[in-house]
Amino acid sequence: MIRIGFLYTRLRAEEKYLLDELEKLSDVEVVRINDGDHYFDISSIPKSVDVLFERSISYSRGIYISKIYEANGVKVVNSSQVAERCGDKYVTSQLLVQNGIPTPRVLMAFDEESALRAVEAIGYPCVLKPVIGSWGRLLAKVDNRHMAESLIEHKATLGVNHQVFYIQEYINKPGRDIRAFVVGDEPIAAIYRTSENWITNTARGGIASNCPFTPELSEICRQTARAIGGGLLAIDVFETESGLTVNEVNHTMEFRNSITTTGVNIPALMVDYVLRQAMEKV
Repeated sequence: MIRIGFLYTRLRAEEKYLLDELEKLSDVEVVRINDGDHYFDISSIPKSVDVLFERSISYSRGIYISKIYEANGVKVVNSSQVAERCGDKYVTSQLLVQNGIPTPRVLMAFDEESALRAVEAIGYPCVLKPVIGSWGRLLAKVDNRHMAESLIEHKATLGVNHQVFYIQEYINKPGRDIRAFVVGDEPIAAIYRTSENWITNTARGGIASNCPFTPELSEICRQTARAIGGGLLAIDVFETESGLTVNEVNHTMEFRNSITTTGVNIPALMVDYVLRQAMEKV
């Protein structure tokens, strides 16, 4: 019997799909671990499992609990290293640049005056993002100097995480972007996310439709997965006049709008990957 620890914050549609797939397996015992209900002794783990399937909504909870399990000899999917590489936008961008993968230009600054100079250097419009965050929250498109001054001043008052200024080149998308799903380093499905808003996340109202894989899309996804460290990833890709460019990578991917859209049983493929990781450990 293989014991899979299932770490979660709350059971969203994605977690229910994954649990449904796990519970179909007769040789698997699922150990549910709510990340808010337990305290953890860092010298041990509360329940013995062969692999931890990390699905925390909270980035910090997922990271620290993953590290505790890893320190006690348990493999985690996705690993804490992959989570950190995806969860911190600076780290993601740096890895993409180091591996020669096309990605929007990024400038970093650490006080208000240098941030304003960085915005001026990258040009208008540009995008201000928190280095840690998801679902398109707290993103701002900066169209002019007055807006830049206001946004930078506002961010500087929000606390430590917002006093790191991540300033990204604005990419003029064709009313959509691509979210591609990768298992291991193999692309399995992709959707277009279309919106009249410049933020195309489906969590913000973007409409999903199937995106067929081209050789270019498949290759940039494989390169990105290898650079990040593999696992279960969702890669956000922009289409530009000069080709595809990778914007962000997500380590606890949402897929509820993509199963019917693509015709691919995404949670089944994810569970199969986790099971393979567990069997390697056994």
